[in-house]
Amino acid sequence: MAGVLDRRAALKHPPVTLAVSDAVALGIAGIFRSPTPSGEVLGRFYRTGSVDSAQLIEAARTEQGYASPEGHAALYCLIGWVNAQLHTRRADDFEPGEKPPGWTNRQVNARS
Repeated sequence: MAGVLDRRAALKHPPVTLAVSDAVALGIAGIFRSPTPSGEVLGRFYRTGSVDSAQLIEAARTEQGYASPEGHAALYCLIGWVNAQLHTRRADDFEPGEKPPGWTNRQVNARS
């Protein structure tokens, strides 16, 4: 996680695809799972490896409000992972120049 943050900070315009691995994304979700509504979304992603992208981003942003600086950075990395997944899937699923409808409400899946 620290390596990804360092590489992103070193670039003026880091690519969306520069993100943590699937395993790290799952691990971050596992750390922040809890009985709260946002923690339940993170827990579902941790258990199943799949969740709605918009729900996962919202849950991570909610948890950032309560997290330590290190936790905030970890959740930032999780949000970056979701965005990288959406970017990759969007590029794979659609023709060049075609704008996908509602791409933020798509399932994201960890492959690990």
